[in-house]
Amino acid sequence: MIFKKTSGNGGVCILLGFFVYGVVKVDTTDFGDRKAFVQMACAFRYGSDDLDVMGLCFRKDIWIQQIQIYPESSKPELSAMHDTLLKKAGDNSYPFSFEIPTNLPCSVSLQPGPDDKGKACGVDFEVKTYLAKEKNNPDEKIDKKDTARLVVRKIQYAPSQVGAGPKADVCKSFMMSDKPVHLEASMEKDLYFHGEDIPIKIKINNESNKTVKKIKITVDQTTDIVLYSADKYTKTVLNQEFGETVDAASTADICLTIKPALSENKEKRGLALDGRLKDEDTNLASTTMIRPGVEKEVLGILVSYKIKINLMVAGGGLLGGLTASDVTVELPLNLMHPKPAGNFLKTHIILGL
Repeated sequence: MIFKKTSGNGGVCILLGFFVYGVVKVDTTDFGDRKAFVQMACAFRYGSDDLDVMGLCFRKDIWIQQIQIYPESSKPELSAMHDTLLKKAGDNSYPFSFEIPTNLPCSVSLQPGPDDKGKACGVDFEVKTYLAKEKNNPDEKIDKKDTARLVVRKIQYAPSQVGAGPKADVCKSFMMSDKPVHLEASMEKDLYFHGEDIPIKIKINNESNKTVKKIKITVDQTTDIVLYSADKYTKTVLNQEFGETVDAASTADICLTIKPALSENKEKRGLALDGRLKDEDTNLASTTMIRPGVEKEVLGILVSYKIKINLMVAGGGLLGGLTASDVTVELPLNLMHPKPAGNFLKTHIILGL
């Protein structure tokens, strides 16, 4: 998949695995004494563009690399993808490549509110080609018309092997009842894909004199922003009630299916999403899998999920609702993308300004 952006100069870029292979097409007519550079950066943005005032920038670069492509200072080893791109771009085209370190975070954006403008807060990757006299001169002003940008989304795919699912159980006693309620919940595997049905097996042994009126299942997303502060918050992405009842002194084996999705959470400001791209929808953020030896702070934003299974037990007798209570267990949930078939690990690429 190839995307192209032209802004004074043209750019073509493609991402293959942990490598970015690209070509920049230049028209040197108005270059003067300026040179052409290409830069790739992974950054964490914690404020919108309109807040970048009074010399303050609400953006922190996590990783950045720059290459001079014209006049050509070095030439990368050409791949088959470079050959394809060079043929497509034509004359006056110069190849480049970047290798993305494996310890960099995945793209995560925080869902903006209805009135928010500019880029969303979160972690993003950007490839930029620009004209400048010097490679790194903070005092040199670079004209927007001499810049072309591509926003790249980096996704961590699920491992090929999944493990056994989690299980949790609880036993709870109640006022005015001699015997308890036993609740056990489990899942078949430890990882599910975005958009996949998630069946939850529930076993209830109600030895009490009370009735289980219904079952409520919630899924909470916890976002831990570790890069610049200890900001941590939880938002509910699914809240579903099931009309299953279990009478006193009886048992039940139930399988309930849930499917948390962004489509039901479009208005929740601050919800963590897989890197949102211009003119493209996305999904709830994938669970952050921390590689051994990688410091959490480098990952910028950590995302995790938790399922709560709640039995709503009604009180009986003269005291009625005063003796009502809930029985709750929690299960961890890992949400990720499946690995694409074949050897070509494609991530989503789009161009944006």
